[in-house]
Amino acid sequence: MIDIENLTLTLVRNALAQYVDAPMEQMTLGASLQDLQVDSLTLAELLFEIEDRLGIQMADSATPPKTVGDLVALVMPHIDLDKIDVSQLKNAA
Repeated sequence: MIDIENLTLTLVRNALAQYVDAPMEQMTLGASLQDLQVDSLTLAELLFEIEDRLGIQMADSATPPKTVGDLVALVMPHIDLDKIDVSQLKNAA
């Protein structure tokens, strides 16, 4: 059985890695996006990147995510296992 939270975390980490220099090990659920050097512009670009990867459009959040965990929680409801190449994500983790 696939753990949807870990799958989403891997997706978020892979996307984050394109925008920040922090190692994957620092991209934990409790990690602050600010500590990872994610500013508001980077966050917007990151969200667009994730939307493109998943082929979705997320509703604008009233409260922007502050942690990697918040970002995972925002993305997780949009994960469709039928549309994601899970093997590719696992190899990238």
